Amino acid sequence: MDETEFWEIVDRTREAADGDPEEHADLLIERLAQLDPDSVVDFARHFETRFVRAFRWDLWGAADIMLGGADDESFDYFRCWLIGQGRHVFEGGLAAPDDLAFLVTEFDPETDGDAEDLGYAADEAYEQLTGVRLPDLELAQPEQPEGESLDMDEERAMAERYPQLWSRFG
Repeated sequence: MDETEFWEIVDRTREAADGDPEEHADLLIERLAQLDPDSVVDFARHFETRFVRAFRWDLWGAADIMLGGADDESFDYFRCWLIGQGRHVFEGGLAAPDDLAFLVTEFDPETDGDAEDLGYAADEAYEQLTGVRLPDLELAQPEQPEGESLDMDEERAMAERYPQLWSRFG
C-alpha cells in the first residue's frame, strides 16, 4: 500500500462516517478487514509514521487550545483525529499548526478531539483477519516531542503564538 492508497482509505471512511470519529473507526476497521494482512500492516505503518511525525510541541500547543487543555493521553487521541482528517488537514496542520483554525471547519472538543479508536483500527482489522495481534512495526517512538517546549499555562504567550486558534477556541 502506498501513501495515496492510505489517504484514500482514510478519506473515504471519514466521509462515509459523516465526520463522526467513532463511526469513522468502525468503518475503517470494516474497510481494512477487506484487505490482505500485509496491506493492513502497511496501513498501520503509514498511520504510525504520521502519528510519530505529529509528536511536536507546536502541534501540542494547537491541540491544547482546541481541546481546552491537552495532557499526554488527549494529545495522543488528538493526533489520531488529525490523521483521520485526511492529508490536506494533516499536512497543513503540521506545516502551520495555527492554520488548523481555518483548515477545520467544524470541531467539537468533546467528540472530535477524542479519536483514540482510529489509532487501533489496523490492529482490530488485522486480528479479525488472522486471529493474532498485529506484529510490532519496529518504528522508533521518541520520548519527547520534537521542537521547543511550550508553557501552555501562559495564556498571553499562547494567544500570541496561535492568534487564529486563540481567536476561535481560546
